Amino acid sequence: MSAPHILAKDFEAPGLGLFEWKPLFHIGSFAVAKPIVLVLLVMIIVVGFFWAAFSKPQLVPRGWQNVGEVAYVFVRDEIGRPFLGKDAEPWMRLLIPVFFFVWIGNLMSVVPVAQFPVNSRIAFPLVLAVLIYLTFWVVGVKNQGFFGLLKNATMPPDLPKPLYIIVIPIEFVSTFFIRPFTHAVRLFANMFAGHILIALFATVAFHFLWEKVTPLGFGVGILGVVLTIVMTAFELFIQAVQAYVFTLLAAFYISAGLYSDH
Repeated sequence: MSAPHILAKDFEAPGLGLFEWKPLFHIGSFAVAKPIVLVLLVMIIVVGFFWAAFSKPQLVPRGWQNVGEVAYVFVRDEIGRPFLGKDAEPWMRLLIPVFFFVWIGNLMSVVPVAQFPVNSRIAFPLVLAVLIYLTFWVVGVKNQGFFGLLKNATMPPDLPKPLYIIVIPIEFVSTFFIRPFTHAVRLFANMFAGHILIALFATVAFHFLWEKVTPLGFGVGILGVVLTIVMTAFELFIQAVQAYVFTLLAAFYISAGLYSDH
């Protein structure tokens, strides 16, 4: 039996409809859909966790404070210090919320009922990327001056002078225009693609094991179940990696504003 016959005409693969949500309710003229609710939930989880961990810190940590300190040390040592060095501590107030907002927002894709990665909607990673981009500008102008920032960002040292004719325009466009776009799209694209793949395999499993059961289709359905489980496990890994990469790049961009040798 051919593959086109197996995937019968009544099988409908998931598409962009996965990312379109009808409003749950309205606040005045503002429509509130599921992604907005999930973003608010993620914010409450992040704030609630760190409030529980550090609102009443103990000399000997226990309970939530133990977990909170492990999370803090991880972000500081693995993300902040590699680029910010001794200046990492003040920036933890930005890097820690960014990391955990991105990570938990990604995890919403595997939470029952939620089942939607917040960062698969481009608006949310774009807002975070613009925040980091503006921080880079403010810190850079403050520490290097406006023209110093332009020079240090577009003129790498120790290059043959003729090469600057090519390098300066490339570095200028890359640093001041492409950077926030790629920062956001990298996260968005990974969450978008992962969500579609998992939905596709889950739909295949449901269709051939429930809606249209045939001997050959049963095997396809079992394969869909296996691939759904495998892809979900892989997506959990990718979600953590993308949170790490997004925050690591944030630390790098901030360091580029702080130090003229970046």
